[in-house]
Amino acid sequence: MHGDTSKSQLYGDRTGKDERQHGALKDDRFVNRQRQRMNFVAVVQCLFVPWILFCVVFGITTFNLHYSKPWLCWLLVGIASFLVLFVGGMAWASLQAKWKNEANEPTWIVFLFITMAIAVAVGAGLGNNVFGNFMQKYYDYLNLNNYNGVDVAKVRGEQLMDAARLKFVNGTTLDLRKAIGFQNSQTYCVAPLTVASTGGVMSELSSYDFWAVGLDCCSGDNKDYHCGEFNNPNARGGLRVLEDVDRAYYRLAVQQAEGMYHIHANHPLFLYWTEDPVAEMESWREDGYKFYYLGMLLHFGWQLICVVLAVMGFKKLGSYD
Repeated sequence: MHGDTSKSQLYGDRTGKDERQHGALKDDRFVNRQRQRMNFVAVVQCLFVPWILFCVVFGITTFNLHYSKPWLCWLLVGIASFLVLFVGGMAWASLQAKWKNEANEPTWIVFLFITMAIAVAVGAGLGNNVFGNFMQKYYDYLNLNNYNGVDVAKVRGEQLMDAARLKFVNGTTLDLRKAIGFQNSQTYCVAPLTVASTGGVMSELSSYDFWAVGLDCCSGDNKDYHCGEFNNPNARGGLRVLEDVDRAYYRLAVQQAEGMYHIHANHPLFLYWTEDPVAEMESWREDGYKFYYLGMLLHFGWQLICVVLAVMGFKKLGSYD
């Protein structure tokens, strides 16, 4: 009886030990699967969350919201920055936990915080740059009026104060005989618009209120004017100059022309001479969208490289959480 009891206890102990080892093995496998799953989720988050944040901030600061409601634009950027700070607080708490317990492995939250901060800073900077160089000009012209069939011999400048895009009647041409340049740090070149008859004779106007302009595209010789589409026979349109600083210098050039050629310009409007002013305006919008999409692709590529390098680095450190 005692022998049988000892054998039962021995086999029972072995069986219990085997079951515990088997259970522990199952638990390890479960934990490993959980850690692998959590690692995959963390990698996906670190790949897409900063990139999406970049796209949102880049878009907010590039397009119409920045123009129509700048306060709301920068408020949303501020909210995005607050989100980054919130993640930064979680990252700081994670680092403190690791310092207190060296066995505690580092997490992806620190990487996520750093790349999110970069995404907001770069997105806001690039968006503001693209907006200033392209989209702001497009929205400025879009919010002003479009005039067709303008006759420079009959229409005065004060009648078109709200004009941004103008198309002139057939026969409208540049009177290069009266072109001139005002020299400052740059040369501000102007040439008046007039109407030519079928024989090519240019009309003398009582007031030259419409001037084609350009920077550093002329010299002291009025025959050396080559601004815009000056040599395009189909050019009959213009985009109005809206920059206040440039208009002040173009006004000085017109005053110089008034004294030299004994003409009058009661209310001059300054234009970039072109065949299709609407297409010229739309080119700024197209450039803005082009830089936006290019920025999205480049940032995604950069984020992907950073995530791959982080995965490789964490593997070497034996840290996967």
